[in-house]
Amino acid sequence: MIADLKKSAEQKMQKSLEALKADLAKVRTGRAHTGILDHVTVDYYGSPTAISQVANLTLIDSRTIGVAPWEKKLVGAIERAIRDSDLGLNPSSQGDLIRVPMPALTEERRKELIKVVKHEGEGAKVAIRNIRRDANAHLKDLLKDKEISEDDDRRAQDDIQKITDRYVTEVDKMLQVKETELMAI
Repeated sequence: MIADLKKSAEQKMQKSLEALKADLAKVRTGRAHTGILDHVTVDYYGSPTAISQVANLTLIDSRTIGVAPWEKKLVGAIERAIRDSDLGLNPSSQGDLIRVPMPALTEERRKELIKVVKHEGEGAKVAIRNIRRDANAHLKDLLKDKEISEDDDRRAQDDIQKITDRYVTEVDKMLQVKETELMAI
């Protein structure tokens, strides 16, 4: 029972780490990559749809993303969706192709992005700590129902704390790598 609880907590913490990795991938470093547009949605026949589901995304060069809509009438809507997103991008259409140039990052913008990265990291740490809290509460319930001994409870809480510390350290490492990546010119 305790082993299942620890395994479940660790799996949830791993998912939090993977979510952080996905969020950090969206923070751009000046080089273009199509993943930046993953969370941008366009109105497609009345329903919000990811751009990747209505257009072909390609890298034209290291600083430009090409978006080729599958339907010509979506060019304006996709361009508007990219411009209105919180990414600070300014797309321009050339016939059927929308070019999305990545502006060079200024020192000020880099510092803003580092703040965003740290905020994402803090959110991941909070999620990991919440998983620890839930696991510990579950252990307390088991102890109260006399399904486990106090020694088992204490050992399990120590193990969960070690798992938590390991994942928080992993978050810190990921943040450090991203911060270094952002500050590199």
